[in-house]
Amino acid sequence: MRTRRKRGLLLLCMMLSAGMMLFCTGCGRKTQPEDETIRIGVSIYDQYDTFLSQLMEYMNRYVAEKKNDGMQISVLVYDAAASQKTQNEQVQQMIEEGCRVMCINLVDRTAPTSVIDQARKHNIPVIFFNRELVEEDLMQWDQLYYVGADAFQSGILQGELAVSIFEEDPSLDRNGDGAVQYVVLEGEAGHQDAIIRTEYSVKTMIDKGIPVDKTGYAIANWNRSQAQTKMSQMIDEYREEIELVLANNDDMALGAIDAYQALDIPEKERPVILGIDGTDVGLEAVRTGELAGTVYNDKEGQARAIVDLACALITGEGKEELSLTDGKYIRLPYELITAENAAQFRNR
Repeated sequence: MRTRRKRGLLLLCMMLSAGMMLFCTGCGRKTQPEDETIRIGVSIYDQYDTFLSQLMEYMNRYVAEKKNDGMQISVLVYDAAASQKTQNEQVQQMIEEGCRVMCINLVDRTAPTSVIDQARKHNIPVIFFNRELVEEDLMQWDQLYYVGADAFQSGILQGELAVSIFEEDPSLDRNGDGAVQYVVLEGEAGHQDAIIRTEYSVKTMIDKGIPVDKTGYAIANWNRSQAQTKMSQMIDEYREEIELVLANNDDMALGAIDAYQALDIPEKERPVILGIDGTDVGLEAVRTGELAGTVYNDKEGQARAIVDLACALITGEGKEELSLTDGKYIRLPYELITAENAAQFRNR
C-alpha cells in the first residue's frame, strides 16, 4: 500500500509544471536544518481534475512566495485517485511524515470521520477545500476549517448568464415555442455542489421569467471524455430539440463541444453551452466563442487562502486577518465570464 501511495504522489509530481512534491524556499532570511522543515500535507481527490490541478499550481506558487521569518516549509501532495480509503491512508502517512497541517480535498464529502479522528488524535489542524463537507462534521472540532466557494452562487450566476443570452437573442429558441429546451451534464451522483449548481441554474431561469423544458440529463463525473460520450448519446436522441446545455463544470462543457465537433455539426447549429469554473481551457473556449460563457471559480484566491491559513495555524499569527466566517470558513466569490471579459481572467 505504501508503494501505491508513493506512485500516486509521483504521478502528481510529474503532472504539475511547478513540480509537486513541491518545496518552498525558506520564509525569511534565516535557514534551518532540514529536520526542522515544517511540512504541510495535501491530498486531492483526483489529480486529473483540471480545476484542482490548476489550483495546486497556484498553491505551489504561493507557498514559494510565502515568507514567514526563519521558517522553512515543504508541501507533500498526494493523489487519492477517487478513493476515500486511499485518502484515509494518505492522512496516516502525512501524520507519519510529521505534517503540521493537513489540507484535504475530500473524495467523499459525507465521509470525513476517519480524517477528522486521525487529525484530532494527533492534534493536527485540517483545512478541507473545494469539496465542502457537512456543516455538522466541520463543527466536530475547533481545528477544522473549509476554504472554497458558495455552490448556490455558481448555479445562480450560470442561470443568470443563460437568461441574458436568450433574452438578447430570441432566435436561440429555435422551435419558437417560447421555452428553452435544456439538457444537464451533472458532475457527480449525490454530490452537493453538482446538485446545487443544477438546481439553482434552472431555478434562476424560471425565477427570471424564462420557461424551460428539461430534455435530457446525464452524470459525467466532472470528466471531459465522459461528458463527450453522454452528450453524443443525447444528441442522437434529441438532436434538434436541444437549445441549451448546462454543464456543472468547464471540462464537461468542453466535452459537449467535443461531441458536436466529432459529429461535424457546425457551430451555428449547436445549442448554447455553459460551464462553471473558468479553467484556462474553459476561458479559451469562451474567448473563441465555442463556449457561450462560464462562471469563474477563484482558484487563485482559494490557493492563497489555503496557504495563508496553513501558515497562520502553524505560526499562531495572522489568523485574525483572514476574515474567517464563524471562525471556520473562507469563501471566495464566483464571477460571470463572457467573451467580452474572458481575457481578464487569464493568469490573474
